Amino acid sequence: MFLFLVAHAQSQTLESKDSLSLLQKIDRTFIDRDLSNYSLRVFTNYKAKVFKIKDDNSKSRYVPNNRYGIGLGFANSKMLIDLAFNIKSKKNNATRRFDLQGTTILGKHNYVNFYIQSYKGFLVKNDFGAPTVFSPDVKSLTIGFNYLYTLSEIEFSYALLKAGLAKKNKTVYFTGGLGTFAVFDYFSSDGNVIPESNYGFYNSQAQIKRYNSAAIGVLGGLLGVFILPKNIVLSCNVMPGIALMNKKVELQHDSYRPSNPMLYKFDFSLAVNYNIDRFYVNVSYGNGVYSTDLDFDNRYLFNLSNAKLAVGYRLKVKK
Repeated sequence: MFLFLVAHAQSQTLESKDSLSLLQKIDRTFIDRDLSNYSLRVFTNYKAKVFKIKDDNSKSRYVPNNRYGIGLGFANSKMLIDLAFNIKSKKNNATRRFDLQGTTILGKHNYVNFYIQSYKGFLVKNDFGAPTVFSPDVKSLTIGFNYLYTLSEIEFSYALLKAGLAKKNKTVYFTGGLGTFAVFDYFSSDGNVIPESNYGFYNSQAQIKRYNSAAIGVLGGLLGVFILPKNIVLSCNVMPGIALMNKKVELQHDSYRPSNPMLYKFDFSLAVNYNIDRFYVNVSYGNGVYSTDLDFDNRYLFNLSNAKLAVGYRLKVKK
């Protein structure tokens, strides 16, 4: 009995230490106790998926309405949370949308960004003089991620840059690497995605009722941060990639799988941060361009873009 009680007591002590260790890890990872690192933010943003169907002579662009938003947020050295509200300036032709995009750095070598974009209702624009129309039944869904393993350690945090807390141990931070990406992409319409008034500008294989695809591929990337005079910090990322894509095109009375499996993409982002006293201003823009062949001289392209202007106010002056 005595031996059992001692063993039980030792077990409780080990469990207590493990619990304490877990709490300490959580505290170090998520809790910032320095009030001078905290800031409140107001911002305006732009998010959109725009896709195009084109041949050698004609191009149609599918552009969502309500691409702008305003919001509030807060930031510290551990996290940055922004909550945006979509501005619906066109109530009669509103695009129903969900758009989530995020970027994080895991450890010292792993750069990850991801996106989920669901839209219904697009303006259909063209380059051949036909009137612009709003198609409320055109739907689009895009889900994907980019993962980059850097060859050298990532010496900066994008959360700190956006929160106006960039460390300035040197004037240039630069790294690059290789990685992978995957994307699922879909669009459809109750009838044809091409408006009936535009049929004469395309062949019959461009009159698409539904398109879906899934791709996985490889990418390369360069990440850079530059500390400039006058408390200005500039960051720039470039990530081109190539993938194999499984595609299916459904027409009104037929379907086919395009023979060319290649998907090409080019992602880039640019951000500028300016600090003055207790305020900071952050301006960022990112765009991803994806392109693939649909056969019959038709091509499909889509852009995933976002931009943000944020103004932050620190709750306490750092001594």
